[in-house]
Amino acid sequence: MRKVIEYYQRLSQAFGPSGREDAVREVLGDMAGEFCDDISTDALGNLICRKRGPGKKVAAAAHMDSIGVVVTYIDEKGFLRFSAVGGLFRGDLINIQVRFENGTCGVISYEEKTPFKELTLDHLFIDIGAGSREAAEKKVQVGDFAVFHAPIFEQGGILCGPYLDNRIGCTALLLAMESLPEAVENDLYFVFTVQEEVGLRGAGAAAFGIQPDYAIAVDVTDTGDLPEHKYPMACHMGAGAAIKVMDRSVICTPEVRDALERSAKSLGLQTQREILQFGGTDTAALQKTGAGIRAGAISIPTRYLHSPSEMCAASDVEAAAAILAHTMQSL
Repeated sequence: MRKVIEYYQRLSQAFGPSGREDAVREVLGDMAGEFCDDISTDALGNLICRKRGPGKKVAAAAHMDSIGVVVTYIDEKGFLRFSAVGGLFRGDLINIQVRFENGTCGVISYEEKTPFKELTLDHLFIDIGAGSREAAEKKVQVGDFAVFHAPIFEQGGILCGPYLDNRIGCTALLLAMESLPEAVENDLYFVFTVQEEVGLRGAGAAAFGIQPDYAIAVDVTDTGDLPEHKYPMACHMGAGAAIKVMDRSVICTPEVRDALERSAKSLGLQTQREILQFGGTDTAALQKTGAGIRAGAISIPTRYLHSPSEMCAASDVEAAAAILAHTMQSL
């Protein structure tokens, strides 16, 4: 089995919506321990893995949190109303399964008298099979978080499952760490950040503590290769790692972008350039920390973002890891 598949399978099983990343952090700590010199966790919950070297401080970041839902109300019949934790799209939520941290599972459904085109999150509910509020409260409480509960599969080098965003970015960091030689040129930090999905909250705190000379985020990005895609985009799944130029939150530092492209060329790897017309990543928080940090990003083209069935190519993840490791040593 390819390591990218093995690592993703381990990480995808860990419960970790924004603000509740403890289980993911524990798995990552166990996996990363043999690849770095020391590991620490800051007050916000970011996991920081360091590989010591004599040169510049270079940080790579991938967020370990996922989107999810939080229970806001339990009605008298035992149905759960909820709010979004991160960006949710109505069309991805109908009749899907969710799982709470204690193992309780449920199905999201909707008020059927409401025309589908008029549905909002206010018309959706979670059914855990309880017949009353009292029965439901024995399993779930207001304030409990839940995540998508969906199978994963690998088929011809294509991965599909929940939370590729951004467990697959975390996988790329692990692969990069594993590939490093015993002695490295720069002082390297691999940061697994918290609460990216609710406002890039963890990356800024981590970068403030490290104060790196350079920073590189690794995350997923949308693709433009589906039939009748709503807007044109140059990134295609399986066509190589994408080097970010800009998105709604950041314009990447040209020096870092150029270094990533040089690394890819020296490794003989094809890349794509990414301009994402919506959303943002930890890159923005890294770049704006302190007096400013030279920052860029590597993105993994991923279909069906923020759904229970995201899809990417294992080869793109492996390429992103190789480019990241080379660039962190050569900056």
